[in-house]
Amino acid sequence: MSGSEPGHRIESVATVYEGWGRLLLATLRTPDGSQILRQVEDHGDAVGVLPYDAARGTVLLVRQSRPPLIFRGETDSVYEVLAGRIDAGEDAEATARREALEECGVALNTLALVGHFFSMPAVSTERLSLYLAPYSLADRTGAGGGLAHDHEDIEVIEMRLDELWAMGMPALADMKTAILVLALRERLAAQAWPPTG
Repeated sequence: MSGSEPGHRIESVATVYEGWGRLLLATLRTPDGSQILRQVEDHGDAVGVLPYDAARGTVLLVRQSRPPLIFRGETDSVYEVLAGRIDAGEDAEATARREALEECGVALNTLALVGHFFSMPAVSTERLSLYLAPYSLADRTGAGGGLAHDHEDIEVIEMRLDELWAMGMPALADMKTAILVLALRERLAAQAWPPTG
């Protein structure tokens, strides 16, 4: 029997650590009766959103210090779309709008859902709702940068689409960002971007 066959069931779950997220140790029973242990990281669901201005040919991205990358010895931060965890009592769209204001100082109206994605299904319960969102200069209402009390220290980057395309996929080391950039490219190609005239 393979691990993908039905019949796996969780018999017990122990909380190993609880803070911003939880690290759990799940005891599973397999279809052949074996008992196995699996680690599960649980911090709730999240959103990612890529604001774009098709008229000016720009997108809003962010960069910030990421401890797991520092741990790996990576010296450069990666380009990322705006993202954040969905708070209790908040839906995905409200979270996307809140994060856009906090991180980039941009007020978003229209959100186009690209899809729901499990970021690391082997380890994490997180499901990401990913959106594309048009914006204009008039929607830039603040500096962004994240919440000071959380020490987010977010660098806001308004990048030209032609520059982004020229950098190519190697520059998009963050998966949610890569998905949304590809979705935007597909959307703009269908609309024959850049506009003529």
